[in-house]
Amino acid sequence: MASKEDPKQDKIDRYIDQNLKKVFSDLENDDMPTEIIDLLSVLRAQDEELKGKK
Repeated sequence: MASKEDPKQDKIDRYIDQNLKKVFSDLENDDMPTEIIDLLSVLRAQDEELKGKK
């Protein structure tokens, strides 16, 4: 996820999470599919790794 020094990126991450939930949920109380949560975790970890190399 976003670092604490980047509130703009944190806001973007929350926006993406909210919209993915809207797209993938049939009902308001449904959870986001585990596969999507796992994919987001992998992508965020890769993003943090790339940021660390800069």
